[in-house]
Parts: sequence; C-alpha cells; structure tokens
Amino acid sequence: MAEWDVVVIGSGAGGLSAAVALSNVGKKVLVLEQHYLPGGWTHSFSLEGHKFSPGVHYIGQMQKGGAARELFEGLGVGGELEFCELNPDGYDHIVFEDETFDIPCGKEKFIARLIERFPDEKKGIEQYFQLMQKMYDGLTKAGDISGLLDGIKLIYKAPVVIFKGLKPASKIIDKYVKDVKLKAILEARSGDHGLTPERVPFAQHVAIDGHYWEGAWYPKGGGGAIPKAFISRLKKNGGEIRVKSRVEEIILKGKGKQRRAVGVRLQDGEEIRANTVISNADAWVTYNDLVGRANLSNKLAKRITNLEPSVSALSLYLATDMDIDALGLDSGNYWIMNNPSVDATYRFAEKDELDGEGKFPGSFLTITTKKDPSKMKDGLHTMEAFIFVSYAPFEQWEGSETKNRSEEYNDFKKRLTERMFDTIEGVAPGLRDHLVICELGTPLTNVHYLNAYRGNLYATAKSKQQIGLGALPINTEISGLYHCGQSTVAHGVLGVIATGLMAASKISGIGMKELLAYGEAGEIRLHPSNDV
Repeated sequence: MAEWDVVVIGSGAGGLSAAVALSNVGKKVLVLEQHYLPGGWTHSFSLEGHKFSPGVHYIGQMQKGGAARELFEGLGVGGELEFCELNPDGYDHIVFEDETFDIPCGKEKFIARLIERFPDEKKGIEQYFQLMQKMYDGLTKAGDISGLLDGIKLIYKAPVVIFKGLKPASKIIDKYVKDVKLKAILEARSGDHGLTPERVPFAQHVAIDGHYWEGAWYPKGGGGAIPKAFISRLKKNGGEIRVKSRVEEIILKGKGKQRRAVGVRLQDGEEIRANTVISNADAWVTYNDLVGRANLSNKLAKRITNLEPSVSALSLYLATDMDIDALGLDSGNYWIMNNPSVDATYRFAEKDELDGEGKFPGSFLTITTKKDPSKMKDGLHTMEAFIFVSYAPFEQWEGSETKNRSEEYNDFKKRLTERMFDTIEGVAPGLRDHLVICELGTPLTNVHYLNAYRGNLYATAKSKQQIGLGALPINTEISGLYHCGQSTVAHGVLGVIATGLMAASKISGIGMKELLAYGEAGEIRLHPSNDV
C-alpha cells in the first residue's frame, strides 16, 4: 500500500505549488529535496549572515487583479508573503557606456519615455507596442488552449500568435525601429528568458515584457520567502518536506505501455511508495537519470537527446561597505550594455573558452538591500551580478567536489571575478575597494546545488521548437508520473507555479479555478518602493 498519495521530487516553485494545490484538496503529499535548502531557484542562502537569492530578482503582476498575485493568494499562501515595489520610475535601468535609460512602471509611460528619447522613431515605437499588446492579449487567450485541435481554434481567436508568435523577436523589432540603442532597450530583457533576440520567438519575448508593464516587486526577505510560505501551507495541510533527500530513481512497475510509477528510491536506498509521482527536476534529470533511458519510448528518448539546454551563468554575490546612496543607485535592476548589441551578450555565452581580459559585453546587476531594506545587516549592502556563459569552459572540472576543486579552477574563478568587476565598474565605481564578502558561483555551482543539467538557468532553451506545443508535456508517457517546472510549458516563478497547478489539476481532476479558491487564507502585503 502506498505511504503517500503524491510524492514530489524537487522543491522549486513548480513542485511546491503542485504540492500545496493537492494538499489543499485533501491529498497526502511528501516533497523531497536534494539540497539542504528548499526552494530550487527560489531558495535564499546566507554568507556570514547576509542573504542572497540566486534566482529571484523581480516579479511582475503583483498589483490588485495581477496574475501572480491571484496565483499566490488563490493557493492560500498570500497571507504569509510581503513584496516590496521596485523603483516605479525605473525598475529596469538599461545602462550604456554613455547614458542610462530607465524603464518606468506603466506601459504608456514607457512608450512616452521612449518617444521623448527617440523622437524620430515615434511612429515605429507606437506601432511596435500596438503589436505587442495584440500579442499579449492573444497569449492570454492562448492560455486556455491545449492540444492540437485547440491550436487550430487559436488561428481564429488570436491569429497574431500563430502568424507572428514564432518569428524571432529581433526580426520584428528591426521592422519597426532603426536606432541601435532603441533596439537594445526593447531587447535587453531577453535575460529573463535567456535566449538571444535573434532566436527567441516573439511570443516568448512579449510574454516576458508584458509581465512587467505594471511594474515589478521583490519578495520581502528575499527569494526564500516564497518556499517558506508554500511549506508553511503544506505543513498546515498535513503534508511534509524532507531536505537532503536525493531521489536516485523513480520506481516503475509493469512493462511497455503498462508501466506505472509507484514510488521513489532515495540515494541511501530508502524506498517510498506513492500513488502518484511528480518530478519538478529538469527534463534530463527526470528522464535520463530518474526514469532511465531504457524505460523511455524510442520517440521520447530521441526527443530528450535532442533537447537544447538554456544558457548558464556566472553569479557574483557581494556585501559592500560602499555608500550606495551617494552613487545614486536604487532598487531597479541594472542591465549593463558595454556592447549595445544584445545579441553580442549571447554570442559570448556560446564561447567554449573564457580566456582573455577586460569587460564582458553585458551583465545584470542588482542591489538587493535597496529592493528590500530589511535585509541590511551591519549597515552593509548586498549586491548580485550575473553574466551569461556556456557550460563548456567548466566541463573539465565536472565531477570534482564543490569545496575541493583544483587550484587551477580557483585561479580561473579569480580571473573571471576580476572581469566581472571590470564589467560593472561603470555602475559601481570603486566597488573592488569596498568588499566585505565576494563569492563567485559558476555553472558547476548550479549543477551542485540545483541539480541543473549543464548548469542551465531556465531548463530547456526557449526556442521555437521547445515552447508552446513544442514544450514537454505535464502528463508523461508513464502512468502515474507527471512533470512540472521550467522544462515544461512555462518558466520563471509565475510560469512554473502555473505548471505545478496544471499537474495538480490533471492529478486531482479539479479545474484550475477551483484549485485557486483559497484566497480567504489572506492577502499579500505590498510595500511601496523606498525610491519614491
């Protein structure tokens, strides 16, 4: 007899939202997490008492009626969450070497500011935003659509999604605007989906851009506040979470099409039986490692072999005694463009070697203590900076232990850290002389702590072959096994919560709307930006 109704592998936002949704409707749910901290990409960790959040930098749609707010509150976790608004006059700063453009809260304000800066491009800017709005509306309609037959209906409901949605974003942007900097501003947030605008489908790019039109917020307490709220709700419902519990294998019974998932085997040999298993691990881990290639159909095995992982990154975590206010830095994110071509940042991220000196083409910098001043400790600010890189330059140290890598690896990290300082120097001059903490994470760090195949940030690359109808399904070909998270139909915090809900809906037979009927558990508290 099964010990649990549902076992969830991985405690990312997708796994936890599935667990909470199912526990809300009376299912007995256990979540297993390999790391000592829960949350996947939403976890926070401490260095000398200072908190850092590797995967959560801002979330949109938290205003009244916003989609993210409705998901959190509907699942019954809203009462345990607080969010701080980012600077409404510039929640994203696009930083060129000779000027900075601030993206404000409100789509109309954004348009007006673009026209003010690029008056000759007024007509193109207006037409581009009209197309984006059409696409965004179409994607909202498409959200109700699943399966090929419904895909045909979409041609009539929202033809713009079908006919323009899969074209590369840069091709569409080039049609409307000419100025190099203007194009860079419209493409800069490609970092939020991790694919160059030369390749990313326009629909994917618009889904991200539109998500932030009404502004952006940061969880009070850092990214880790999100899993904390989910776990609190799960435990109230009688569910459990176990950390440091690495799943080695999904236990299957039967042969061929009769195969069924009946539980999991942990690294220490313990077996846990369950009626249903949900994997929140990425596609490679789920299918190659946990299910095993021998248990996949030829079609699925081939598909997994051909999957392209998303980009990886270097992650720099800092605490500084610098006077951040004197520098005029605020809670907005800094998208640093040392090369005004966004594509150059991604071309760099394809390199198999990282030798060399000087600035990287682009970087993302955030001062988390400006976003959430309650995180300040001992009067010190914390900062996080990220550079997209390939996994290839780190492959030679694969399999070495995290705390025990070679001197060569540590020297390589030091050189890369220096180059990161060169890259962000324009925004935070003199930062090198004011460091209290300085730690660099590499793609290998992502493999170790997040079990991310080749250190990926967004699981599968968000190419036209791998999104929408090309994404991996929530229902797997194995009975009793479901998949959620960034390898499936959506990514980002909001996206993966939606995938967890989809899994919960398929397992319970209860519609998504009914699964979001727990708003009485409390509302999210929003704090106005300190930069107002």
